This record gives sequence, structure tokens and C-alpha cells, in this order.
Amino acid sequence: MLNSMKKHGITLAVFAAVTTGLTAVVYQLTKGTIAHQAALQHKALLDQVVPAENYDNDMQDECYVVSDPALGNSAPHHLYLARKNGQPVAAALETTAPDGYSGAIQLLVGADFNGTVLGTRVMEHHETPGLGDKIELRLSDWITLFRGQKVNGQDDTRWAVKKDGGIFDQFTGATITPRAVVNAVHRTTLYIETLPTKIDTLPTCGASE
Repeated sequence: MLNSMKKHGITLAVFAAVTTGLTAVVYQLTKGTIAHQAALQHKALLDQVVPAENYDNDMQDECYVVSDPALGNSAPHHLYLARKNGQPVAAALETTAPDGYSGAIQLLVGADFNGTVLGTRVMEHHETPGLGDKIELRLSDWITLFRGQKVNGQDDTRWAVKKDGGIFDQFTGATITPRAVVNAVHRTTLYIETLPTKIDTLPTCGASE
């Protein structure tokens, strides 16, 4: 019986070693392709919030790290700078709406330095299916309504849902979620306006991670 157990143990060990080896080989063969596809998806997302015609640099290579309460918390957030003819013209900034109905909502906001939103997309959320999840582009075009909207200072009362006297629609049965997103986009766009004087002092993504 002991010999049988040893035999089975050796067989399992060999099988595990072979499986681990094959997994490592497959990973090495595919990691380049996976990384390339991830980069393409990320580029496509950046182009949704800062249209490609607005810039001529590689935004993914101009990544900086910023931390500010205006971005929803004190965590580091990635910022991608858009340039045209070498001059900074806009930015795409990861930001957080901390007060969603079911927790924090992670967003990517693109805006120029004059307070105009170029685009907004939801990166992650846990909002209620069928209600708050309408912030997702695949379910509703609501998130596209930010594009072209101008922020006129901290006290711009238009930047609220209609229930609160603003210009943005809320969802039937769900006001907390859109309110959180509107407030986060407003704060983030105001922050982006301040960036031109800070760019030279910001740490790059590679240097801070």
C-alpha cells in the first residue's frame, strides 16, 4: 500500500511540475500579445475622452501621477497629457466619485484647460443593475452628455442633476448615482484647469510606481 501511495504521489508531483511548466511557457508566449491588446484598449479609451484629432503626441507615454482631494480621495491617480504641436492642450484624468449608491465609482475624465469636458467614461462601479448602471455606455448614452459641457467655476449651478436644479438628467428611481458622477466630473474638470502650472513638477508614472 505504501508503495502504491508513493507511486501515486510521484505521478501527481510530475503532473504538477509539467502543468506548471506548460503554464509558464504559454504565459511567456502570450504575454506580449496580451500587453499589446491591453495597450490598444487603453488607447481606445483615452480617445473616447480626448478625441484623437485634439492631440498629436502619444498620451500613454505622457503619464503622470497626481493626488488631490478634488479627485475623490487621497489615492494617486493617473493623468495622461495631450499635446498639440508640443503644447499641452488637454488631459485625461482618472478620478473617483466616492459617493455612489453602492460605493465608489471610478471614472476617466477628459477636459481641456479652459474648463470644457471632452469626454467621460466609467471605468469601474458597483451600482444597482437596471438603475444606477445606466452610467455605462453599453447600457445608455447618458455618460456622453458631458462632452462639450463647460464648467464656469466652482459655483456653476448648472452642474447638478435636474432634481437639484442643474442640467443633467437623473435616472428614474436612481438619483444618487448620476449626482455622484456629475459632481465628480465637475470637480475633476476644475482640477484639470489648474494643471498647466503644475505639469513640470508632476512625477511620472514610472518614477512613482
